Amino acid sequence: MTGVRERWDSGAGAIRAYPAALRLALVRFAAQFGDGVFQAALSGAILFNPERETDPAAIAAGFAVLLLPYSLIGPYAGALLDRLDRRRVLLGASLLRLLLIVAVSLSLLGGASSELLLIGALAVVGISRFVSAGVSAALPLVLPARLLVPTNSVLATVASGCAAGGAAVAVAVIGMVGAGDTASALAVAVAGSGPLLGALLVAGFPPGRLGPGADTGLGAHRGPGAGPRTGQPADLAATARAVAAGLRTGAVAVWRSAEVTTAMAGIGAHRVVFGINTLVMVLVLRRPDSAAAGVGAGLLGFGVAIGVTAAGMLLAAVLTPLLIPRLGRPRTVLAGLVLATAVQLTLVTPIAVADAGPAAQRAQYLLLAGAFLLGLAGQTIKLTGDATMQLDIDDTHRGQVFALQDTVFNITFVLALAATAVVVPADGRSLPVVLVGAGCYLAGIAAVLLVGRRARAEVRVPCG
Repeated sequence: MTGVRERWDSGAGAIRAYPAALRLALVRFAAQFGDGVFQAALSGAILFNPERETDPAAIAAGFAVLLLPYSLIGPYAGALLDRLDRRRVLLGASLLRLLLIVAVSLSLLGGASSELLLIGALAVVGISRFVSAGVSAALPLVLPARLLVPTNSVLATVASGCAAGGAAVAVAVIGMVGAGDTASALAVAVAGSGPLLGALLVAGFPPGRLGPGADTGLGAHRGPGAGPRTGQPADLAATARAVAAGLRTGAVAVWRSAEVTTAMAGIGAHRVVFGINTLVMVLVLRRPDSAAAGVGAGLLGFGVAIGVTAAGMLLAAVLTPLLIPRLGRPRTVLAGLVLATAVQLTLVTPIAVADAGPAAQRAQYLLLAGAFLLGLAGQTIKLTGDATMQLDIDDTHRGQVFALQDTVFNITFVLALAATAVVVPADGRSLPVVLVGAGCYLAGIAAVLLVGRRARAEVRVPCG
């Protein structure tokens, strides 16, 4: 535990020692809190609202409306993070999120249709992803490279706690007021506090401090083809070309680094299974007998599942900085995938075959244990990927690569939800669906091993 404490102290000390890093960390915490409140409130409004009944296909469609359109444009927008003043982009995105959250809240109070709510939520969540990519891309400009891994762990730990706290606030508001549109509207309004605080914090940065290519004295550099220095007018034509080429540029940067490719393969595999398990979890918690199983039903049970998953993510933030120096980044991703495969086969499968009664109760408890361990495994992969992208990708392309990572997150999650909705029964019980999830993890392991072979082969090729 001494090593854990040293790593934590190193990351926490870095944040305290660098005022810009502390301010950027607070921007992330505020955004995560707002996201937690908004997502839980949206779940209460659409997934577990007795006034709005939804089937598996409608649930999948809701997630698709929320995430897929942004995934299609995210990499292109990510090019802006590498060419325009990130401070200006983060400030504008935070203020726009605040306005849209207010609009969604008023729409709920007015009894707007689910379709209209999803359109508003689409914009809120899309901009949220943009903010998260911008914060990650700017972090290496406010900290020395040697401090990125422990600092990422501290940030992830506290940010996950902020998201979980936000979700708990939303559940508490809905629980006090009562399930329905009015309670969800109030909870959504509370979510506006996150982007409001984030905008105030971002406004405190001087122009150009967050890059791209800022002269920080911390080892940041401007690679060939970098965008214009902040403070100078952007070449609109060049920016438009960079935006159009964002997806291709990010993908090429990922492919050139075997370790980044490994991280993206692990992230993609986990998000596929996370999508499958999310739909199964929602359907299980909507069953009439779920309350009797002892975990809780509806939004309360979903909140418990989110909290347990967040606890696993917190543990990952502590363990990942210890695993990376000992195993290396590719093996850390591989270890996360192996653990996830075992959890899917042993702890998630019972919920697909258990009948009502004691068997269903045991299966729900096993599912919660699985959620904890899958949170641990998934966040280990994610943190390893973040560190790899921050260390191996130059600042010229880092925003594009992080936006591409968001795309992998969203598209794989949505496609998994859509495919699962076609075959899963309304009560969530389907052994083949759960086993397909295990197969996806195995495919991710195979991809990681193949990338490792490619990297070793490239090393053996003689130069010249």
